[in-house]
Amino acid sequence: MKPDYDTKKVDDAVLALLWLTAFSDSKDSEGNPLYYRAWKGHDWGAMERLHAAGYIDNPVSKTKSVVFTKEGAERSAALFRKLFVQEDEHA
Repeated sequence: MKPDYDTKKVDDAVLALLWLTAFSDSKDSEGNPLYYRAWKGHDWGAMERLHAAGYIDNPVSKTKSVVFTKEGAERSAALFRKLFVQEDEHA
């Protein structure tokens, strides 16, 4: 049996890890990404909660990737920096 865990922390970690595989295959006329996608090989419960929170489009599809909402891409990138980017010790 799994111990009780904080689903909010898990969801933040999954959202941050989605940024690790984020990519954009569609750009506007200035070369800026129109949206970001990420590979969706994470816990389905967490993915469904992220969808319910409005961070990703519906993860239930035949595609192997999921589309971030604008808010989801911004939060995912911020969480990735917070959790995984090393601080420059000389800054």
